Amino acid sequence: MCGTEKVKDQFVHLIQPFIREANVAEITEETRLIEDLKVNSARLVDIILETEDTFGISINDTEADGLRTVGDAINLIAAKAPVR
Repeated sequence: MCGTEKVKDQFVHLIQPFIREANVAEITEETRLIEDLKVNSARLVDIILETEDTFGISINDTEADGLRTVGDAINLIAAKAPVR
């Protein structure tokens, strides 16, 4: 569980430049990227690209389509990221 919390912290830090109108301290795994954080589709693509670079993973289109919440992203990253 400690690893998941680290991934969450890294992911929340990563998305900060792409979100508006959101208090970062209030972001949970249930926070929806589009509806709650007001991320538009172009910014979502930027978040996915930044996530791939930061965590050294590749996210295909099907996986990207499944990213609805912060928790979805954390689970995908945790499943794909190399063990550190």
